[in-house]
Amino acid sequence: MPSSPFPTPRAARQTAIGAALLLAAFELASVWFVMPLPGSQRIRSLELAYALHASRWVVRAVLAAAWSAGIVRGVAGAGRWGWGIAGATVLAAAVAGMVHTQMAADRIFLPPTVVRMATLAENAIADDRLVVGVVHDNEARAYPLQAIAYHHQVRDSLAGRPILVTYCTVCRTGRVFVPVVDGALETFRLVGMDRFNAMLEDSRTGSWWRQANGEAVAGPRRGTLLEEIPSRQMTLRQWRLLHPGTRVLQLDPVFADRYDRSYAYERGTSRTRLTGTDPRPWQEKSWVVGVAVRGAARAYDWGMLVRERVIHDTLGGRPIVIAVAADSASFAAFVRPDTAWRAAMVGDSLVAESGRWALSGRGTGAPLEALAASQEYWHSWRTFQPTTTRFRAAGEPAP
Repeated sequence: MPSSPFPTPRAARQTAIGAALLLAAFELASVWFVMPLPGSQRIRSLELAYALHASRWVVRAVLAAAWSAGIVRGVAGAGRWGWGIAGATVLAAAVAGMVHTQMAADRIFLPPTVVRMATLAENAIADDRLVVGVVHDNEARAYPLQAIAYHHQVRDSLAGRPILVTYCTVCRTGRVFVPVVDGALETFRLVGMDRFNAMLEDSRTGSWWRQANGEAVAGPRRGTLLEEIPSRQMTLRQWRLLHPGTRVLQLDPVFADRYDRSYAYERGTSRTRLTGTDPRPWQEKSWVVGVAVRGAARAYDWGMLVRERVIHDTLGGRPIVIAVAADSASFAAFVRPDTAWRAAMVGDSLVAESGRWALSGRGTGAPLEALAASQEYWHSWRTFQPTTTRFRAAGEPAP
């Protein structure tokens, strides 16, 4: 008979209880680091979170083996120890079940069962809903925040190219990427978040990718960037006026009870902890429009943009203009022809002495060069653009 690894039955029972409790703690830790639980997103824990995730099956196997060995050696005559073993075992099973069925990101937010892109004649999405719009080779598509804010990612194609439309409600970041890595089409699942930004895990290597910029931040592909396709956020009404041939993502009826039917998130009237808006400027949950040009980044207070409707600035050595449409929701940023160029918003058009332009950048004068501009929470922009500056109007004191 092989010798037991435990000196006494009591030690075996203690091992069984300890292994079950450690397994419960491990399962909780693995989800705590990657979900917006109290304190978890305030610390730099990405490496530890990924290490726990990468070693999960080894840790589970070791703890399960220790538990099993302890049970075999210590169950006989356990007496009151039996209640301790049973309780710890039930706790570990309950925690593991809760983590994997109720707390895992990809179980909370499910991908759509069908991606139906309707023509405007078939469309059922309200005109005043916000969309993330994207154009490539004269083909336009619009994805309502109402849908992508729940799903976090939608797979589609645009002008023959595969695209991955992503959205993080806690950062308010909409991004569109080409999901091709090393020449192969990749699939992703929502794994959680880091620093309040959604993270996706690829299916081939298990690497984790940051939604805000499409960068692999942990795993074998760390440092790799997904190609981003420029996108815009505006109301569907404004988008269809600019792109009358657009197709629009329709809501999946399977998730009808999970989509936000209100306008609180889109209009900034929500005050919830994670996805609510702070109406004061330059607070963590304040809205800003972020623009990056030639390595220089700057944030513009949304409230000021809505009041002014047009802001002229110089960033990265280039004269730029940011404009807000009459709906106080749609916006765009462009390179100005020169530093002397000034425009005002008349309705939904930029009007200057040299011409008139729609928010597409097309008009009676030479087309304006569009710039990527993102409306997001201030905490998100400053986290992922750490060298950013704040725009200050003339006479405004430094922050």
